[in-house]
Amino acid sequence: MTGSPTALERIFYPPVPEPWTRRALLSPLTLLSWTYSGAVRLRGALYDSGLKRAERVEGLRIISVGNLNVGGTGKTPAVLHLAELLIREGRKVGILTRGYGRESQHPLTFTGAEPLPAVTEAGDEPLLLARRCPGARLFVGADRVAAAFRARDDFSLDTVLLDDGFQHRRLHRDEDLVVVDEAVGLGNGHLLPRGPLREPPSSLRRATLLWMRAASGGAAPNPWLEAVAAPRVRTRYGPTGWWDPSGTEHSTRALEGRPVLALAGLARPGGFLKTLTALGVEVLDAALFADHHRFTGEELRQVEVRARQQGALVVTTEKDAVRLPAGFEAWVVRLGVEVLEGEPHLRRALGLSGETRDL
Repeated sequence: MTGSPTALERIFYPPVPEPWTRRALLSPLTLLSWTYSGAVRLRGALYDSGLKRAERVEGLRIISVGNLNVGGTGKTPAVLHLAELLIREGRKVGILTRGYGRESQHPLTFTGAEPLPAVTEAGDEPLLLARRCPGARLFVGADRVAAAFRARDDFSLDTVLLDDGFQHRRLHRDEDLVVVDEAVGLGNGHLLPRGPLREPPSSLRRATLLWMRAASGGAAPNPWLEAVAAPRVRTRYGPTGWWDPSGTEHSTRALEGRPVLALAGLARPGGFLKTLTALGVEVLDAALFADHHRFTGEELRQVEVRARQQGALVVTTEKDAVRLPAGFEAWVVRLGVEVLEGEPHLRRALGLSGETRDL
């Protein structure tokens, strides 16, 4: 790149802080990080020592899918892939999720085959999971122990996925899958707010399987990850198609060469923009917001004006699409997961037979 970077270039290639900036930020961030780390380690020690105990739900297989990093590692596509695989194998599947960003405090349960609640009641990710996997029952609420008992007792489910569950230690799980994005790794290895971690890297000893999201350029050596003894499954995420504003499916080549405006509220929007480039579209502009952002009417009107002025189509992600009002015209790119390595480890973790069932 030459000259001053554009807004899009700053997303694709975020600037590296100058050394003096890092030093200036180090002291207060380190103090806050130590405080947070102390609380996290104390809580973990209580569970590790048995002073606090996780509650078991007998007769229900519980598979946690979580991570150490804050946001953007790919948990939702992983949960979706696992739910679809389990259902194909004949399991009765539920997904337990907190429903981040929702306004309601009441517990909810629904499937994609039923009338869906509003995004303000359920949150965006539960609605996305329900739409993509209508055979799974969603349980949305803060008390996931109660939700697990309800899944077993009221709906006779045999398997549940505990979404974003690595830090939710109140509920005993049979397997702990930890999602790691090879392109991000564990960052600088520090806890919030000095680094991106919610727990220290040593917490990975609880993982029973590492779900590695493959980086296009290969993963850099990471001493924390190399020390983890858990088996690994390596996966690749990629677009599987476009959905136009009417809900019609199109191939991944449908918008090749077309000018677009990218609309998203994601923790790491750079990945979305790179996906668009790989699909052959011309990214003229981007309206990027914080993760789970609730778009206002004025924001969306401005997006429409900018797109119209540039002769561009508005494109967005599936997670963002569930937060858009009816009638807002946007093309949606859908992502899928391909297992590259370690499928036997994955099937063992899910409690499935060694051979793939032919349905």
